[in-house]
Amino acid sequence: MVQISSAKSEIETQATKAAAGFHTDTVTSETISDVEFLFTRAIEFRQETIYFIIVDRFKDGDPSNNPGAHPELYDPTKQKWGKYWGGDLQGIIDKLDYLKNLGVTAIWISPLFEQVEALQFENAAMHGYWTKDFKRINPRFLATHDDNSLFRCSTFDTLIAGLHERGMKLILDIVCNHSSPDVNGEKGKLYEDGVLIADYYNDVNNWYYHNPEITDWENEEQLLYYEMAGLATFNESNPDYRHYIKTAIKQWLDRGVDALRVDTVKHMPIWFWQEFNSDIQTHKPSVFTFGEWGFSNPNKSSSIKFANESGMSILDFGLCGAIREALAQGLPGGFHLIQDILNLDYLYNTATELITFIDNHDMPRFQSLNSDPALLRLAIAFIMTSRGIPCIYYGTEQYLHNDTNGGNDPYNRPMMEKWDTDTELYQDMQLLSKLRRLNPAVSLGSQKQKYITDNVYCYLRSYRDYRCFVAMNKGAATTINLEHTELEDGEYNCIVTKRQIEVKNGKILGLKLAAKELIVLSYLGERVKGKTIVRAQVNGLKTQPGDTVVVIGDCPELGDWDISKAYALEYINENTWFGEIPFNESAGKAICYKYALWRKNQPPLRENLVSRRWILSDQGTVKWRDTWAS
Repeated sequence: MVQISSAKSEIETQATKAAAGFHTDTVTSETISDVEFLFTRAIEFRQETIYFIIVDRFKDGDPSNNPGAHPELYDPTKQKWGKYWGGDLQGIIDKLDYLKNLGVTAIWISPLFEQVEALQFENAAMHGYWTKDFKRINPRFLATHDDNSLFRCSTFDTLIAGLHERGMKLILDIVCNHSSPDVNGEKGKLYEDGVLIADYYNDVNNWYYHNPEITDWENEEQLLYYEMAGLATFNESNPDYRHYIKTAIKQWLDRGVDALRVDTVKHMPIWFWQEFNSDIQTHKPSVFTFGEWGFSNPNKSSSIKFANESGMSILDFGLCGAIREALAQGLPGGFHLIQDILNLDYLYNTATELITFIDNHDMPRFQSLNSDPALLRLAIAFIMTSRGIPCIYYGTEQYLHNDTNGGNDPYNRPMMEKWDTDTELYQDMQLLSKLRRLNPAVSLGSQKQKYITDNVYCYLRSYRDYRCFVAMNKGAATTINLEHTELEDGEYNCIVTKRQIEVKNGKILGLKLAAKELIVLSYLGERVKGKTIVRAQVNGLKTQPGDTVVVIGDCPELGDWDISKAYALEYINENTWFGEIPFNESAGKAICYKYALWRKNQPPLRENLVSRRWILSDQGTVKWRDTWAS
């Protein structure tokens, strides 16, 4: 592995050349192919590339555990889609180098909790969403003689160690809304490391709601308190339940889990999530959490409210739907469908932390809608280079899909079949993941449409003096003129194809795009350097073109209250300004600060508050997330 110090030196050299107008091909340089992030990753997740694994369907690394305690739950023929097929943690461990080489920096794995060990209508809990014990691990995923108590499981230790040795993170899929359905006359039997503590049919301590099935999916009361698919629904008003679930998840974090994906978040009230996230983040401040608000969309105020007020990000179903409609289904409007969603980013406080994806375990895979690998390539390139944190569903890089019944559940969960590192998509992901780590415009910056038709889409990502320019054509060959790229003049090599593109006077004229062609151009600027770096973000002030939001304060780095020397933030969208502020002289000290707005031909507008106070760490990275005080 390249050491951070030497990698920094190499990248800084390349960045200096880029700033001077020289072309750099940093992303594909072999000397830094294994570089880690150049800042403290513990508080930042936006540079990650996530890979979502259904554990049972990834790789069978230990066939001896396949029969389990009840062999009838396992299908060695892999023809019965509702049963276990043998994937386990050892299989993931065996393929960590494959994933690392792919460019994956975080793996999200389906729930590991111990499950109900029985069949319901020929279906087992291979998916992980029928939890029996939140403090034990599904023994089908472990070595045969391993202890499945969370506190004593050696297979899990090996997985965590393998990930962290490679600079990778583990995202645990958790379920707080429900436990298990009625299976063989038992429902909602819940254990604490093997000790029974609750039972739906003998609920003397009110751990569960006892309401009918949801029939009206627009009725908030039903969504929050009724049952879904017969699953025993927890009563979050019970403090004993809340203590149990929060304690269990904290123990998983203590064992090495880095981030959480939370199932069915819209089926529990927001006050619960605010309490849950407050406790979890106090316990482990570095944890990143995102939730599944099913069919979230910026046109739905309820999902926007959740994303802004719950303390966690969400999966971006709205953008996913638009990508599938534009690229896989070819609906009228084409790329305009995608841009229409992005135009509403200002509704979110942190659109750059939304989890973007093109398919998952609850919908047909992209190629079940359209098998054309060239369109899949464009879809993956889009989520890898646009705002948000990209999440790749396992096997996508191998073109994995099964189109039985239109690819709907359960056929969207086939067994991983091959591990070819030479597929075009595998190699694209390698390069684009490196781009995300090396060019903060891709992960942190604004996104601006530069050219759009139904078939052609060009956009610019920018942050400070970093730039990433993307052009894609899903239709027939065409020629376009790009008048205002905002790129520095010079010769650029496309990150994925090595095609040379010339920018002259900020323009790319006569750009010929072949059918289904992709172009990604990168320009590296200069990193912010300091003993302590504050990543400051402010929302809640709607700005206009020409406005600038600045940070002022009682320290030299913030101008000592002289607004002419204040630190300017970067425009992300009309509701979000963000910047990295270096502190040297004031590192380790207490400071006061506030935000102000520079407006053309008007006096500056300051926040209406005395000041904000913060004790800076003496080194590392700090995160400020503030709302403008009017």
